Amino acid sequence: MQKYLRILRQFWGAAIAAEMEYRANFLLASLSSLGNLAGSLFGLFLFYRQGYTFSGWSWDEALIVLGIFTLLQGFSASFLVPNLNRIVRHVQEGTLDFVLLKPISSQFWLSTYTLSPWGLPDLLFGLILIGYAGHQLDLPFTSYLVGMIPLGFGLISLYSLWFMLGATSIWFVKIYNVTEVLRGLVEAGRFPMAAYPASYRIFFTFVIPVAFLTTAPAEVILARSQTSWLLASACLAAGLFYTSSRFWQFALRFYTSASS
Repeated sequence: MQKYLRILRQFWGAAIAAEMEYRANFLLASLSSLGNLAGSLFGLFLFYRQGYTFSGWSWDEALIVLGIFTLLQGFSASFLVPNLNRIVRHVQEGTLDFVLLKPISSQFWLSTYTLSPWGLPDLLFGLILIGYAGHQLDLPFTSYLVGMIPLGFGLISLYSLWFMLGATSIWFVKIYNVTEVLRGLVEAGRFPMAAYPASYRIFFTFVIPVAFLTTAPAEVILARSQTSWLLASACLAAGLFYTSSRFWQFALRFYTSASS
């Protein structure tokens, strides 16, 4: 474990030092994140402006869901996009050979090699939005701490799905931006699942588990989630992470190195 932590510190230290050479990008990323958040708030406002509410969700409660969704965007921009989207390029250019030869887990290397600070504005805005909505609802601080548990499970689930999609490039070498499909589906998480018809809720719960990414953590923060849902989030995260690891090992059996 200490070995991997030491490697992680070296990876991220070098990545941040390289990214800081282009500091103006951080300002542009902040403006872009602010614009995206304003658009999301406006879209949510269009539903609530005439007194309409999603079933069981007040304005402030819906803001917590949007805040968690914004956090997921920041996590994706900081960790998933700069790392997992490169799997396709590694396969195309044959540089995956060098990754597989390293004396560490190839999945660990591909998942953590770099870090982008340009997702930090989304992380910050998401926390601010959750904090503001929680203040309006008079939520205790312990609610946020408990809500971090299903949120962590959601991050693991999102990573696992993203990694498995990236791994499919071993078979479909010329596939581009395959993860954009997942990102498009995750966009549904900006609103509570109650905003969608029953058939959509079933799809976003049991097929593409978007409900476990945003709505489930929000319900835990609001102290109205059943224990069974929390256990389901934990089982889903563990199952998807294990599946992603096994799927990667399976995919490598079909990988033809650039030197062979």
